[in-house]
Amino acid sequence: MGTEREIKWVDITGEQMKMRYASNFLKKEMADELFDTLEREVQYFSGDLTKVRVFGKWRDIPRQQVAFGDPGLSYKFSGLSLPALSWPQFLSDLRDSISDQLGYDYNFVLVNRYRNGSDHIGEHRDDEAELDVEAGIASVSLGQVRDFVMRHTDHRNRLRKVEPVKLALGHGSLLHMQPPTNKYWFHSLPVRKSAQGVRINLTFRKVRVISVE
Repeated sequence: MGTEREIKWVDITGEQMKMRYASNFLKKEMADELFDTLEREVQYFSGDLTKVRVFGKWRDIPRQQVAFGDPGLSYKFSGLSLPALSWPQFLSDLRDSISDQLGYDYNFVLVNRYRNGSDHIGEHRDDEAELDVEAGIASVSLGQVRDFVMRHTDHRNRLRKVEPVKLALGHGSLLHMQPPTNKYWFHSLPVRKSAQGVRINLTFRKVRVISVE
């Protein structure tokens, strides 16, 4: 997947930011097939696994989610713990292709499905303790093109002005957020009423098992 031809990488750098973006990571026919397979075969979490804690209150997430990974892994954020379901073959193949390109052994993927332009994700940083910081986060986008917006923590806290960064993440693309980006920059996928198609995003991570003594 995605490694049969030269991948065209663009470096995206700035103040405390280091990322790489490949708009052509997957050929269109491969991206189409992966999107269709996800739509056909994946069942998203329901019930309590669709809620997050925001300012002390539990709220429904404005998107659909499911997670896959190695046995025993889970991912915790906003008071929620998502268990990893067993890897389906088509996602383990994609994981291996990404690992070959980036040189990191990812063991977990969070799948977010945005049903239309009203579905979104608010500003956040993926700063959970169990994440391997060095591996960064590898994000594959499928379907509807959506804006990915990043704001520096100093700008959010009104300490100083830092220009935001906005990327239009295309169908079949791969974005690799490398350290120290996730420490200093918040990212979001804002509401876009005009973008009414389905978007599926797969964020591959390297999760460490943290023992409590």
